[in-house]
Amino acid sequence: MKNFSLTDASLILVAIIWALNFSIVKITLQEIDPYSFNALRYILAAALIVVAAKRKGFSLKVKKEHFWKLVGIGIIGNLVYQLLFIIGLDLTYSANAAVMLGSIPIWVALLSQFFTEEKLTPSKTIGVILAFIGVTFIIMGGGNELSFASDSFKGDLITLLAAIAWGVYTILSKKYLKFYNSTQYSAFMSIVGMIALLLVGAPFLVKLDFSQISPGGYGGIIYSGLLSVGVAYLIWNNGINKIGAVRTAAYQNLVPVLGLIFGVLILDEALTILQYIGSIFVIIGIIQTRK
Repeated sequence: MKNFSLTDASLILVAIIWALNFSIVKITLQEIDPYSFNALRYILAAALIVVAAKRKGFSLKVKKEHFWKLVGIGIIGNLVYQLLFIIGLDLTYSANAAVMLGSIPIWVALLSQFFTEEKLTPSKTIGVILAFIGVTFIIMGGGNELSFASDSFKGDLITLLAAIAWGVYTILSKKYLKFYNSTQYSAFMSIVGMIALLLVGAPFLVKLDFSQISPGGYGGIIYSGLLSVGVAYLIWNNGINKIGAVRTAAYQNLVPVLGLIFGVLILDEALTILQYIGSIFVIIGIIQTRK
């Protein structure tokens, strides 16, 4: 791959973390309500990211003229996205949700075209389209049928809004990552997210019986908080800063591909021909956007 770098490798790691996180969250939510779960994992995530920023000598202070704008971005990328994702996933089919979230690079590319200096090139456009086609093939080739029936329409819409919210967060972050180091930026965003999710989750946390949570449930909180949010957000924001929003977002499409691989290796699931073809499309799409 042309100009493949440590940044690219780290974004592949994020895709692996997020692919595993999908299953881990589903299992953990059997024991913990989504609002308490989000609040607890963000306490861990914020702690990790703030420590990382402090160890590198970065201040958590931001410019006065940026403060409220950054708070707004943090609410979009943490509170809004996280709530829409979990609520939407709970209401719709997992196959539908995967297709909706697979559209993230499309929204990032379109928003970049209209609101940033990072314009679509023919290569990026082809890459994004190929990657999204690949995700669609993967889902169509799976055991779950795509269904936009009325009983799941609300969930489909909410999940699509989650994808758009993450695209907006990615684009808005690009501007301010010119002023702040990616670790410093991630620390500020994580604090905003933690405060917002604690406020939303407080009524549920006071009712939560912590003694009834299994070691596996606590493990899910730790994995999702420290890795899926903490480590992943540090890497994601660094990717936006180093290789651009569109190229970074393209790696989101690796998540369903890796999910298929984990299914084969861990759950002994069999891939269909259409899923193999879809995986190839996704990989080609990512390579194309990196040219």
